[in-house]
Amino acid sequence: MIKLRLQTIDQISAIDAAPWDALVQSSGGCALLRHDFLQAFEASSCVCPDTGWQPQHLLLWTDSPDAQLVAALPLYAKRHSYGEFVFDWAWAEAYERHGLLYYPKLLCAVPFTPVPGPRLLTTDPYRAAAAQALVQWAQASKLSSLHVLYTSEADQNALCAAGCMPRTHTQFHWLNRGWTSFEDFLAGLTQPKRKKIRAERRKVREAGVTTLVVTGTDISTAQWDFFYQCYANTYHQRGSAPYLTPDFFKEVAARMPELCVLCLASQHGQPIAASLLWRDTAQSQRRLYGRYWGALTHVDCLHFELAYYTPLEWAIANNIDVVEGGAQGEHKLARGFEPVQTTSAHWLAHPAFADAVERFLEQERAGINAYTDSLNSPFRQEIGD
Repeated sequence: MIKLRLQTIDQISAIDAAPWDALVQSSGGCALLRHDFLQAFEASSCVCPDTGWQPQHLLLWTDSPDAQLVAALPLYAKRHSYGEFVFDWAWAEAYERHGLLYYPKLLCAVPFTPVPGPRLLTTDPYRAAAAQALVQWAQASKLSSLHVLYTSEADQNALCAAGCMPRTHTQFHWLNRGWTSFEDFLAGLTQPKRKKIRAERRKVREAGVTTLVVTGTDISTAQWDFFYQCYANTYHQRGSAPYLTPDFFKEVAARMPELCVLCLASQHGQPIAASLLWRDTAQSQRRLYGRYWGALTHVDCLHFELAYYTPLEWAIANNIDVVEGGAQGEHKLARGFEPVQTTSAHWLAHPAFADAVERFLEQERAGINAYTDSLNSPFRQEIGD
């Protein structure tokens, strides 16, 4: 049996990108787990102890003179539950009511990113060992809990075998069924959905709004600045501060420009709104992840145009297989997105709370299954089937 050695690092820059990215590639190639993307969060101080995110990345090496990295896990000790999109606020409140500390807790995830994918960056021979090492690290940490968000099926199975509890969630993804144009896509929808989308797009056009998609290094500094103004305005309207700083987006644009797809809206020639998506190829599928949106002027239905219709039109033209619309959002169903169940894995140190949460998760899972089954496909029957 091969002996393994566990190492923790408090910043991702403590390991070279090459061995980390090699594991990303062997895990399916999701760009949002690459060293550069995770480094962008840390280099911009969006993820750091001052913001409640303490990196504690786990590395698993072969214990030999020519040690090889066989597993890597993006791990953080967190002082809150912001930026996760899998909600455990009620669990934290229950701990507090009983005089127990829920924070800090351990989180294995891509910060601020509800995109499903691998979380145990490894290969099958080491997957069980990586899951066991993570749970054992959580146990040794004496922290309240461990949460692994938006897991792949293989990782979820390994984590549950190691003692974690499964949780399910619903997202809405757009699946390319070989559409040749946006009109071709619309023709596949039921008549009411098709009529609604055409009416919404017409309303935006009649307001004098035009859209433009810019990608990669073609995105100018002025366009990035305008995007951030729109992004920050979305938070300010809700009375809160944005999670991400301008430096984060500058880091991504400099390190990984191929990820960036920026949709811009102008009204009578003046820019008024923007949405940003990440472009990726993962698990042999071309993917587009809808992430951030904001507007400086209200135009009826502009959100649907800039966050959904313009990106979908671009996705069809560029042979994108899947567009992920982010967390939650049943309204996406009316725009041609379909329900997809995602998973997470959880471990709680306190036995009584673990039992209570496990019962809750069983009930929640049944409710989510019933909810998903109740949703009607937006497509005509012969296509929806």
